[in-house]
Amino acid sequence: MDDYDLVIKQGSVATAEGVATMDVATRDGVIVALGRGLPAGRTTIDASGQLVLPGGVDAHCHIQQLSGGGLLNADTFESATRSAAFGGTTTVISFAAQHRGDSLSDVVEDYSRLGSKGAITDYAFHLWISDPTPETLEQDLPRLIQAGHRSIKIFMTYDRVRLLDEQVLDVMMVARKYGALICAHAENHGMIKWMAERLVSHGYVEPKFHGVSHPRASEIEAFERLIRFSQLLDQPIMLFHVSTAEGAAIVRRARGEGIKVFAETCPQYLFLTANDLDRPGLDGAKWMCSPPPRSTADQEALWRALELGDLQIVSSDHAPYRYDASGKLSAGGHPNFKQIANGLPGLETRLPLLFDAMVSKGRSCLEKFVELTATAPAKIYGLHPRKGTIAIGADADIAIWNPGREVTLSDDSLHDNVGYNPFAGRRLCGWPEIVLRRGEVIISEGGLQAAPGSGRLQLRERASSMRPTGTLSPEFDPVTNFGAQLL
Repeated sequence: MDDYDLVIKQGSVATAEGVATMDVATRDGVIVALGRGLPAGRTTIDASGQLVLPGGVDAHCHIQQLSGGGLLNADTFESATRSAAFGGTTTVISFAAQHRGDSLSDVVEDYSRLGSKGAITDYAFHLWISDPTPETLEQDLPRLIQAGHRSIKIFMTYDRVRLLDEQVLDVMMVARKYGALICAHAENHGMIKWMAERLVSHGYVEPKFHGVSHPRASEIEAFERLIRFSQLLDQPIMLFHVSTAEGAAIVRRARGEGIKVFAETCPQYLFLTANDLDRPGLDGAKWMCSPPPRSTADQEALWRALELGDLQIVSSDHAPYRYDASGKLSAGGHPNFKQIANGLPGLETRLPLLFDAMVSKGRSCLEKFVELTATAPAKIYGLHPRKGTIAIGADADIAIWNPGREVTLSDDSLHDNVGYNPFAGRRLCGWPEIVLRRGEVIISEGGLQAAPGSGRLQLRERASSMRPTGTLSPEFDPVTNFGAQLL
């Protein structure tokens, strides 16, 4: 008789490839058997009538992080990953955020210490580069990439963290040489700064004008520019938080040209609009994020882009700030929109919102839900096949969903430290009730079963997504990829 630690019996097991009723057996934190009629384990869970899905992989979240403006966000690694686990997510990728004057090596060491102390889910880091000094580019970044931190975050806007075009290209060259993916907040800095200054000078200071200050053209221009940088150096890129129909169309066109560009969107761009910022007083600050939510027409374009594969991932961009003097209102009682911290909580609601829309309401299918929220991010970021799927040899990261459970979201229903829920009032159908991380039950019967610090840092191999697109031509071609020959 096989000696299994845990067996999940008779659930509908879903992967990105299909759905079938079967048992799942684990040993030492790993899936070791799939099939029907497997013998019981030391622990057995009856999943009859329920869905057995891979634990979610949220590849874009800000945890225990100091913002470019010097404001520490609301969540620790403990509170953020606790919230993630209650929402069915078992792996997060947050940021080791370098600010100007920081040693990147020290930054990663500091964040690793915080994660090892507090994380409940497994976790990894994007290397956030704001100060591309020779030490960063020639010593720290190559060493950290080779150690397993295989993705780099850059900003093309915000005074204190943005990189100039030449600096972007410098970072991309290092990424290409050592095998890392470039992830970008891509908006045109000049457009945003110019618009914001003029709005404030004319007295347009309410939260709703935050959206006006980020014109859709700022996304369009920056996407086009970064894609051409990618083409020049033959370096794969990930465009974060696509918010506009035009942005999605640019990605589709570039991918059609063979440029290795990936892109994500977030629940705030699928479920919120600019109207959510137009509320009395400062209440609209709760819905301020960058880029801002757009229109219902943009929502439909983004849903279509996800279905077509133009966008590959839905991440939360969890950026938690309390609606008080410690967070969004830190500038005082009457801040203008430029003085209000940008960001929304989203780690816990990402999967339930998408499940309700895609599966319960029939916008898509269960397999696509799994692909967008678990399998694709694991593949793109070098976590697959350990993460993002239910397969023999994979980590036993599993969420058991009750597809018929109805939950009404409220401001006090989350398990983070934010204190409000931007999706409060929505009634959702489908909810993760039991969550396993590496074979250990961490959420059950509405309670947390895991200790802070039990999550593990995930160092990553070079994924196929991080490889250049092909063999470079030896000919001098400044329009395509000659820059990559300058390594």
